[in-house]
Amino acid sequence: MDSLHLRSAGTSLLLAFGSGEAEIVHWGADLGEALPDLAVLTPPIPHSALDVPVVAGLLPQASSGWLGRPAVRGSRTGDGVPGLSFSPAFRVVSAESTLDGLGARIVQSDPESGLSVASDLLLHEGGLLELSHELTNTGTTAYSLDELGAVLPVPGDAVELLDLTGRWCRENHPQRQAIRQGTWVRSGRHGRTGHDSSLLVAAGTSAFSNRAGRVWAVHFGWSGNHEQYLDTLADGRRMLGASELLGSGEVVLAPGASYRTPVLYAAYSDHGLDGVTDAFYRWFRGRPQHAGPTAHNAARQRPVVLNTWEAVYFDHRLEPLLDLADSAAELGVERFVLDDGWFRGRRDDHAGLGDWYVDETVWPEGLTPLIERVNALGMEFGLWVEPEMVNLDSDVARAHPEWIVGPAAKSHKDGGRLPLEWRHQHMLDLANPEAWQYIFERLDTLLTENSIAYLKWDQNRDLTEHGHAGRPSVHEQTLAAYRLFDALKAAHPRVEIESCSSGGARVDLGILQRTDRVWASDCNDALERQTIQRWTQAVLPPELMGAHVGPTHSHTTGRIHDISFRAITALFGHFGMEWDIRQATPAERATLQRAIALYKAHRGLLHSGVRVNADLAEPNLALHGVVAHDGASGLFAAVALGTLSAEMPGRVGIPGLDPERTYRVRAALPTSDDADLANTFTQVVPPVWLAEGATASGRFLAKVGLPLPVLRPEHALLLEIAATE
Repeated sequence: MDSLHLRSAGTSLLLAFGSGEAEIVHWGADLGEALPDLAVLTPPIPHSALDVPVVAGLLPQASSGWLGRPAVRGSRTGDGVPGLSFSPAFRVVSAESTLDGLGARIVQSDPESGLSVASDLLLHEGGLLELSHELTNTGTTAYSLDELGAVLPVPGDAVELLDLTGRWCRENHPQRQAIRQGTWVRSGRHGRTGHDSSLLVAAGTSAFSNRAGRVWAVHFGWSGNHEQYLDTLADGRRMLGASELLGSGEVVLAPGASYRTPVLYAAYSDHGLDGVTDAFYRWFRGRPQHAGPTAHNAARQRPVVLNTWEAVYFDHRLEPLLDLADSAAELGVERFVLDDGWFRGRRDDHAGLGDWYVDETVWPEGLTPLIERVNALGMEFGLWVEPEMVNLDSDVARAHPEWIVGPAAKSHKDGGRLPLEWRHQHMLDLANPEAWQYIFERLDTLLTENSIAYLKWDQNRDLTEHGHAGRPSVHEQTLAAYRLFDALKAAHPRVEIESCSSGGARVDLGILQRTDRVWASDCNDALERQTIQRWTQAVLPPELMGAHVGPTHSHTTGRIHDISFRAITALFGHFGMEWDIRQATPAERATLQRAIALYKAHRGLLHSGVRVNADLAEPNLALHGVVAHDGASGLFAAVALGTLSAEMPGRVGIPGLDPERTYRVRAALPTSDDADLANTFTQVVPPVWLAEGATASGRFLAKVGLPLPVLRPEHALLLEIAATE
């Protein structure tokens, strides 16, 4: 069987079939059109080893001598004997490429084990690879599946591993280590993606960085339990992959039934992490449903948001909210979002979840008076919901205790045990068709009867001891939640949905196939947000990530930051505010109004351009920005994350510009029009260019750079860059 070679955007994926099974012999740099006879890749056979070469297949398996983590784990029971069909020997039945040459479907089967696997690979035009498998039980008895993994090989010169971790209010922080022999595993058992989940796992050459080095990176598009791993064998071969983490007996396939893995998304770059990011951005922005400028709709813009949570919390009264809406409109806000506290019995977080009816005691005329004022002011109206959750103190919990998730087959009213409470709440069992239908009908009615353009969809707890009818059911709950999103999107296609999960605990490409934005963190502290946003945006383009200006005094950390630092931080995302802006000083409002104007002027660039992260030696200094694809303009932020080791930051290069063009660089925020300008710098005399701007070639700006002003810790400077010709 001939090999298959997928090529796109400087990346090649080469599959060989000489061993009888599918094997990825290369994933990385483009190989060109001419290929040798792949028999030249046959490896030697060392002493004290199998007598034939060991194949590291598309589905690594013990039957081929693979001693690492197998792709398929499971067994069947026959005549009362467990553990049968434990070690399949898959061989290729068919391998076909798509007409455009960018995709392939490979079918491998083992008639003796009664199993067949169809693998789908698609290398997108921007270089992002999709890989998924579908396993079918072709036998005559039930097959219990324990794991079906999606893996890709990485070469021996990938010697460092970078992944992300975190916690509530500190999501997506990087950690880095040398690759060693053995299996490195990150398990997510939260029932959701998790605050500590790694959005990106990247293996790279020594000292790979933002802009340099070769990198092989993957993301697992699943919103439930999962594992991500790097398997390094004694023979030097490595597999980078992920799988759904299934509970005992969670997936049992009847004869003829199938299980499909979530998609493993992967990108190769020969110029550092920014190249990986570019592949993801091109894929996101190529989707017709993408929330932001696309090839299909370049005029689509992301509105300026005001969310009421840190402004009023649970204190829902019409008149103050009308005042807040008036104040928002004066600043230029385009979307007003009413957060938690609007539904029956919801005066705090102890009660009401599940009763998705407008509270008549707080809103005697419904939400209509507020919605009408918001719309009359030229703003869209958005609403907070948490459809997958329930408080025991709610009408729905009292009426339907059997709808509440737990490890027992019985409801808690009948003696069954409930999981421990988390924020005074439990999970509704969406695998129960009646519970699913109730939630769909309540949300559908809410959207039908009110002019709602946007839902902030929250999910505020882990799915511990998550079961349906006494069996683990995170898998079914996740699929049922996906169906709920899909059904509501089909019924209300113009309504945008944000995925919030106590901040960034459900941020993945599975949920983002169904939503239009994520809330990266419940932390609006601008200093914390600098790191959270940088690494969230390693995969997600900024238009999909909510970034808000919070109060002067941070709700979650207690830090106090100037308005310009908070505003510059929020500009590099889907810009908004989560603050009682009625309490802002006149000077703060003036700067905030300028920031909103800057966002509106540059959001087309911010939400379509190339992400750039400079490599700087000083760890407490960051330079990041966006450059237009045609090189005509850019917007950058220079950020002092803490005190610098040297007296001056020195000259800092601005990468990513066209080296042959001439550019004008000017400071856009803060300026002399902003009251906090004096607080931003600690210097007697600023660099000469700061007052009037600087003109230089893109090559000069990248290789020589400009001397930055001496920024105070936890301050930033926004730079506008425009080509002069």
